[in-house]
Amino acid sequence: MKGALIVLGELLGRQAAARLVDGKLDDLLLAPDDTAPPAPGAIYRALADRPLKGQGGMMMTLPDGQAALFRGAHGLKPGTTMLVQVTAYAEPHKAVPVTDRLVFKGRSVIVTPGAKGLNVSRQVRDVDMRETLLEALHRSRAPEAGHGVILRSGAVGIDADDIAEEADSLLDLADAVLADTDGDPELLVDAPGPHDLAWRDWPHADQTVQGFEAHGVLDALADLDRDEVPLGQASMFIEPTRALVAVDVNTGGDFSPAAGLKANLAVAKALPRMLRLRGLGGQITLDLAPMPKKDRKQFELSLRSAFRSDPIETSLVGWTPLGHYELQRKRERLPIPKGVAL
Repeated sequence: MKGALIVLGELLGRQAAARLVDGKLDDLLLAPDDTAPPAPGAIYRALADRPLKGQGGMMMTLPDGQAALFRGAHGLKPGTTMLVQVTAYAEPHKAVPVTDRLVFKGRSVIVTPGAKGLNVSRQVRDVDMRETLLEALHRSRAPEAGHGVILRSGAVGIDADDIAEEADSLLDLADAVLADTDGDPELLVDAPGPHDLAWRDWPHADQTVQGFEAHGVLDALADLDRDEVPLGQASMFIEPTRALVAVDVNTGGDFSPAAGLKANLAVAKALPRMLRLRGLGGQITLDLAPMPKKDRKQFELSLRSAFRSDPIETSLVGWTPLGHYELQRKRERLPIPKGVAL
């Protein structure tokens, strides 16, 4: 099937959503289990516990005694109640990372309390379209709300009244949350689930359907159980460890002088999708196929281009003395367990 297809369903008894592009699995969202740490996007009323001397951070207490880490806590005193939002999944045995810069994200609008102005996503480059979107936003109370409001690229094609309605809804939610600062630690806004995220972040689909098996999603998921990812004659192995995600690149049966560069360019193109589908983040180290140093620039440009359209924040750190290439990827998702398609 040509075009984009969103498939909603369940995996392992948990809510899940998949996005197929031209019949190929492009993205996958799976709800965390009951033992998982708080999910990114959740907003809490938290209690400042104890400062981390020399680090400029503060340990915070969340509901049920969970610990969170708030950086940039200069001047914050223990015992202070404040609103925080989870920024990423916590690593095992570590505190939940949080920020005091709350963001309320919808399908077409983002509300940023503490910021100012009405803005349009840079991805919307057409001047007339930018003006049209801003006119739609002016139908809401955004101009007088006192919060920053950003129109997302997903707003393109959405009815003006629907944009204004969503803006007003998010502004009302932001006002209610900001006024709820008194009391014990409490979850105020839960993180969105996979179906909500699919509606919010995958807006431009030709069709939305139910059932993974009927649309070939389970067959595609079975491929994720293997560490090896075929790339023509070349291949890469993606192996998560406790410290980092290791990616090993092999040229296979190609013994031509440009074999290493061809394999590495294929990895650059495929890597963002493979990391998305596996839910992998943190430190990622690429053990690339041998290639001349003069070809490194071409590889970097290809890698940067591939990650430009990836929705998860990824920093391309650079080369190590041993010739490995390192990335740092935000932990917005939990690793997809093996056997998820069984």
